[in-house]
Amino acid sequence: MARYLFTTWEGGGHVQPMLLVARDLAARGHAVLVLSDPCNESDAAALDVPFHPWTTAPFQTGKTRDDDRLKDHEADNPLAVIQRLLDRVMAGPALAYAQDTLAAIDTFAPDVVVSQELLLGPMAAAEAKGLPLALLAANVWSLPTMPGAPPFGAGMLPATSDEERGMHAMVGQMSRTFFQAGLPDLNAARAALGLAPLDDLFAQLDTAKAILLATSRAFDFAPDPLPAPFAHVGPYLADPAWAQPFTPPPGDAPLVVVSFSSLYQAQEPALRAIIAALGDLPVRGVATTGPTIDPAEFEAPSNVSVVRSAPHGDLLKHAALFVTHAGHGSALRPLMAGVPLLCLPMGRDQNDNAARVAHRGAGLTLPADANSETIAAAVRRLLEEPAFKAAAETLGAAIRADEASRDAALVLEGLVPG
Repeated sequence: MARYLFTTWEGGGHVQPMLLVARDLAARGHAVLVLSDPCNESDAAALDVPFHPWTTAPFQTGKTRDDDRLKDHEADNPLAVIQRLLDRVMAGPALAYAQDTLAAIDTFAPDVVVSQELLLGPMAAAEAKGLPLALLAANVWSLPTMPGAPPFGAGMLPATSDEERGMHAMVGQMSRTFFQAGLPDLNAARAALGLAPLDDLFAQLDTAKAILLATSRAFDFAPDPLPAPFAHVGPYLADPAWAQPFTPPPGDAPLVVVSFSSLYQAQEPALRAIIAALGDLPVRGVATTGPTIDPAEFEAPSNVSVVRSAPHGDLLKHAALFVTHAGHGSALRPLMAGVPLLCLPMGRDQNDNAARVAHRGAGLTLPADANSETIAAAVRRLLEEPAFKAAAETLGAAIRADEASRDAALVLEGLVPG
């Protein structure tokens, strides 16, 4: 039996995949402990995963829009988003995260530390203790450190010419430079831990023996084969613990499911436009608002139900279309059910996920501020043109195969010192 310490933070869709990996290791007879925000304790309890909250590091006790400490929807450009990540997650609180991780290391005595890819503090703590480190990314890789992958953020497609490869390299280097603003904070944390300073913020990631991408190889644009130490380990997706039972509205009209993030991104205008569009169509609509928005904020037509949550796994068995911001789980789960998507990305990894969907012909993408008429036209096309459904079924079958062979636990077992 080995012992695994997992560290993550309340950033939405990446929490549950880490909990599912921890659960798999526990089922294989290992001891696990997850460090995260107090608001994630119920998610861990639902999977019988031992949990301890952050105490020194920043933490959230709830999941409402007011609890969100990142508030990246308030940033008006990509550089401002990066600065918020640095100041509030990656570098600014690195020492606090490291101190909590060191305390857990002292009491839990792990053989391996597994960190979410943005938490530099726990990475430094593992380095200070000489413990094997793995990173677990529950999405396509978001940092400018993977050679051969399209730059993250803008929804770029794989390069097909030397000119495009040169452009990708330039954009990646610019992004890498922007992140260096966090280096002084990271090095201050490292100094407090007795570690030597770094000359590149991303050198902290070089201490990882494995970087696990909890996504589907069939979905990703990453190079094949992946450069070491990256490895695809398959998607880890399920309904969250807070999803409440819900019965789809009766009738024979196509069921259109709408879902826009478990985090707040000022998505109310997009949801209102989508709800209005569905009200003008012969469909049954179900829109889930998630924990950050009250369904009562929306006036819905008679053919659209607006609820805080519903098990998407059940709804997708009946759905003809999924309308979404295109977060990682919100993109993959409909595809795995053979359901095409209408994507209205709002930032984060969403432009990149939407690009992967549209490039494979499994859906369409609109800007997040599209009006209801434009949305209604896209919905009609997706419901009426069978090519979208066929492409979603083909891509979904490949993603399901990757899920069936997912192996994060096996890779992590290989990191235990002999």
